[in-house]
Amino acid sequence: MKLWVSLMLALAVLALDFVTKRWVESGLSFGEQIPVTSFFNLVLTYNAGAAFSFLSDAAGWQRWFFSGIAGGASILIIYLLRKHEADRLFCIALSLILGGALGNLWDRITLGHVVDFLDFYIGTYHWPAFNVADSGIFVGAMLLILQSFRQNEAAPGSEPQKK
Repeated sequence: MKLWVSLMLALAVLALDFVTKRWVESGLSFGEQIPVTSFFNLVLTYNAGAAFSFLSDAAGWQRWFFSGIAGGASILIIYLLRKHEADRLFCIALSLILGGALGNLWDRITLGHVVDFLDFYIGTYHWPAFNVADSGIFVGAMLLILQSFRQNEAAPGSEPQKK
């Protein structure tokens, strides 16, 4: 997959993430919930930490720490996209992760926190709220796992790796 195609996919995830976050922020107040189905709400919440609010109650240093990680990971991903242009599934996965990482990085740098708004639940158990960027990262990671299984199957007769 050509680098420019990979970057356009990442840009699409970034743009969709940006538009949906601003749409939710324009229509909801912090903490407000709008029930959509029996298992899904729109809710406006902020996360100053990482996944599952990890380090969200830290003194503020985590904003720049996680921004640095996202920036470094983005540079590495672009390098890998260039190096592995022939591996389509790998490039799609990395493009989704790149778009998600940049979407959350934008929020961290400009707002000091990440905007989350998708709230799925069963009964009283709520999955932590997330956003389109998180979804891109998750789907990209799942595609990388799928690709690793496909590569192992594609090598018949090869011996399993020893630990």
